Amino acid sequence: MTIPFSGAGAPLTQAGLDSVVKTVGCDLPSLWAVMAVETRGFGFLPLTRQPKILFERHVFYRLTSGAHGNNGDISSSKSGGYLGGAAEYGRLEAAAKLNQEAAIGSASWGLGQIMGYHAKRLKYASAMDMAQAFGKSEDEQIFAMGNFIASESALTKALVTGNWRKVAFYYNGSNYAKNEYDAKLEFHYEKFKQQGCPDVEVREAQALLTYLKYNPKGIDGFWGDNSKKALASFLVNEGMPAAAAPDAIILAALRKKAGF
Repeated sequence: MTIPFSGAGAPLTQAGLDSVVKTVGCDLPSLWAVMAVETRGFGFLPLTRQPKILFERHVFYRLTSGAHGNNGDISSSKSGGYLGGAAEYGRLEAAAKLNQEAAIGSASWGLGQIMGYHAKRLKYASAMDMAQAFGKSEDEQIFAMGNFIASESALTKALVTGNWRKVAFYYNGSNYAKNEYDAKLEFHYEKFKQQGCPDVEVREAQALLTYLKYNPKGIDGFWGDNSKKALASFLVNEGMPAAAAPDAIILAALRKKAGF
């Protein structure tokens, strides 16, 4: 079977971002820090527009009560077997042949890498329903991330107060120190606090350029030389006037070309 979960892949909007800040009650640097650590700040695979995922074989083992035993990268009592990027969908599809809902529930999804088994807690009908919604837009992904944080008072308090060890514990689990999640969160928080947060419109332009295979070499919301070169190529190919940065007209052209 094939599980594409690809949709429009619409980039994050300022309205979506602001609504989550309001829901959680944290500041923007804190929210961007979580996204930067979880997905390097972008929720889709750029070539396929599928939500970024990470399949957890030990979760699949648990959700299926070990029914499929220790089965390589698909089912195991121990974590591991990660392939990264688009290859994670191969693992997901293999597990889905054994148990579709458990497989989708065993992957973390989108900007905030929310586990599929949280779907009903976040008011989705099923893990499948959540995954399909996440394929539509990063706004959908970040809404779920905000609701997940807000549903756990200890996590919300930790994020609002900048207690990164507790944020990492409640968000990433008791083994957070193994991957230094707390240190990474604090690092990104301080970086965004000092240099400013990503610009949502700049980030959208970078995402659309990436979708259109003009490589800005990153979707980070900061306009640099690589983004300028990518935009220059797009403008030349579209017969548009040269520009150093995207304006409303250029953004509209990018959206139309990318199918939005």
